[in-house]
Amino acid sequence: MDTGTLSRVSASAWYYRHGDSLKLAIALTLVDVRWYSYAMASDEFLDRALHAIADPTRRRILQALRHSENNSATKPCLCAGDIEEQMKLSQPTISHHMSILTKSGLVAATKQGQWRWYSRNEKAIRQVVKTLRGKL
Repeated sequence: MDTGTLSRVSASAWYYRHGDSLKLAIALTLVDVRWYSYAMASDEFLDRALHAIADPTRRRILQALRHSENNSATKPCLCAGDIEEQMKLSQPTISHHMSILTKSGLVAATKQGQWRWYSRNEKAIRQVVKTLRGKL
């Protein structure tokens, strides 16, 4: 599986008053988006996905991501801390599960500053269902 990181910089600027003068503030945010190339064989993709969803905790995480209330402009997502809180599991345990879900392609991870945001990869989930229908 090919992996990579796509970095994007977003900038915002605003004016604020400092005493009698007007100051300009500029904020730059680096956003790293981890991506995985799914050019792997159909069987390998299916094996990884089935391994990921075989665990009940990971299925609960996928459900939590689907029903998350932190809707961004494009899709629902949760940060690792939110998942940890909802699942009532330790940070290392959540990190382990999220790594498996991300490597399987069922979940996308986006890093914004020190925060890592997770969202479901609906296209990959539909592909698992489609592949299972064709194989069984």
